Amino acid sequence: MNPVETLGLALGTGFSSGLNLYATVATLGFLQRFGVIHLPEPLQVLAHPWILGLAVVLYLIEFFADKVPYVDSAWDALHTIIRPPAAALLAYSAAAGTSPEWRWGAALLAGGVALTSHGTKASTRAAVNTIPEPFSNWILSFGEDLIAVFLTWMGTTHPATAIIIVVTMTGIAAFVLFHLFRFLRRSLEHLFANRSAP
Repeated sequence: MNPVETLGLALGTGFSSGLNLYATVATLGFLQRFGVIHLPEPLQVLAHPWILGLAVVLYLIEFFADKVPYVDSAWDALHTIIRPPAAALLAYSAAAGTSPEWRWGAALLAGGVALTSHGTKASTRAAVNTIPEPFSNWILSFGEDLIAVFLTWMGTTHPATAIIIVVTMTGIAAFVLFHLFRFLRRSLEHLFANRSAP
């Protein structure tokens, strides 16, 4: 793989892993298994039936957990320690055959992008859970799954376009995260100010 292909795969799978790791792994495995793409050798194991089966089962668990308010937040909290390292591992494997510094750079970059997309997803979901109707949650969940599959496919088939999309989406995610944290801080300050008032 050339540097653009490696970077596109690292960024595409990094961002999508932050949204839905199991959809990302399953998409890569199915694309390899059906000959749509040819993954680097360390990632070809994702097409093994056992890995594919496990990824699909975990995706189905996440699919249903993601639709239930507060269960989705607990699931996201657990996956804070799973998604970014897994994204880094995928990127490290995708950069096989390159120099060690390029492999580690791709891993760090993908892990950071995954942490950004994961943090935005988790924070947005926590905010949406305060709304009593369930449809917003379901729409966000379906949208995240579609984006994860789309970016994984783009990262493998159109890496240059994937790089542009991921850089743009990471900027938007960072902007949303900044404003969500500002809102949270103001809300907490207001809450504590009201509690301390006589």
